[in-house]
Amino acid sequence: MTEEITYTHHYIPLSRTELVDRLRAALKDKRFHHVLRVEQTAIKLAQANGVDVEKASIAGLCHDYAKQRPDEDFIAAIKEKGLDPDLLNYGNAIWHGVVGAELIKDELGIWDEDILNAVRHHTTGAAVMSPLEQVVYMADYIEPGRDFPEVVQARAITKRDLGAGVAYQTKQTLEYLVSRNSPVYPKTIETYNAWVPAYQKEV
Repeated sequence: MTEEITYTHHYIPLSRTELVDRLRAALKDKRFHHVLRVEQTAIKLAQANGVDVEKASIAGLCHDYAKQRPDEDFIAAIKEKGLDPDLLNYGNAIWHGVVGAELIKDELGIWDEDILNAVRHHTTGAAVMSPLEQVVYMADYIEPGRDFPEVVQARAITKRDLGAGVAYQTKQTLEYLVSRNSPVYPKTIETYNAWVPAYQKEV
């Protein structure tokens, strides 16, 4: 059952319906339905953890807003906005969050830094993450459409302790990247160092 939040706090100059329409236009059908599921998961996690539900809805919907943009859009934004040049060494997996937040600011009129940070860090995590950032990080990982082997345990841990869920996901992500000889974005290592040792028994 979809819980539709009425936006009243002026975090975004669009209604939820208008935002959903913008996302439908920006994303292919499969990705669009993913963001709807992430929003609903984020709302549930927000309710369980005392987080602003409206922010969780907006951040959950927007987290993949830029996911299907061409590389040129990201490269142009990195250069025009003076973002860390090291970002040019990565690709969409990093860009759609870190750089996508800048596109969200420009195109959707969202200026709330907590929402923007939730988008920026939803794939990389961060050493310090607000409760909203933790909610979106985990909602993206455990939404009902996910079916990888560790997701059942990830859901159980997150239900018990949101921070422990963050640690669990971060460890799994790093192990996955290392197993594939993939480059690891520095912030992912910072996230690992900050969260995984703090939750040793959970991961």
